[in-house]
Amino acid sequence: MVLTHIDGICLDGFSEPTSINDLHRSFCSCVPSTPGTYLITRTSNRNPDFLPKSPAGWFKRKDPSYSPEVVQANWIQGARVVYVGKAGGKNGLKGRLCQLLDFGFGKPVGHRGGRLLWHLKDSGALLVRWRTCAAEGADRAETDAIRSFKAVYGGKRPYANMAK
Repeated sequence: MVLTHIDGICLDGFSEPTSINDLHRSFCSCVPSTPGTYLITRTSNRNPDFLPKSPAGWFKRKDPSYSPEVVQANWIQGARVVYVGKAGGKNGLKGRLCQLLDFGFGKPVGHRGGRLLWHLKDSGALLVRWRTCAAEGADRAETDAIRSFKAVYGGKRPYANMAK
């Protein structure tokens, strides 16, 4: 059976999923350097184990960790999509995903979006799918995906999306 939607988000045009660990090991070599959007998903719908402190990098002396209360409060039982992101800059999806992963693996990188991802004990097993689009369409595509997710989950955003 071919998966066509995850949590209300249409998968048309998205890549096949690749784990965060595989992307990190390959320096995102399979990711295009063009603008687009990306989804980060879990394979399990059971509740995850949370880390009390994030292993992500400290940038400008800012602790990347959230309080346990925030970590728990943002979790959405049963959801597979945990983050929706966009890449509209000159380095495109490859640059943006490399930043996100470098940050998550402890480098002091200025990518604070998706910070809650790194509180998931199994963050390396999370799956990433991406879809290219025109730079001016990346923000709209991200907003539309989050809106679709919210329609399924009573107005709640994906776990690691703290805005929109």
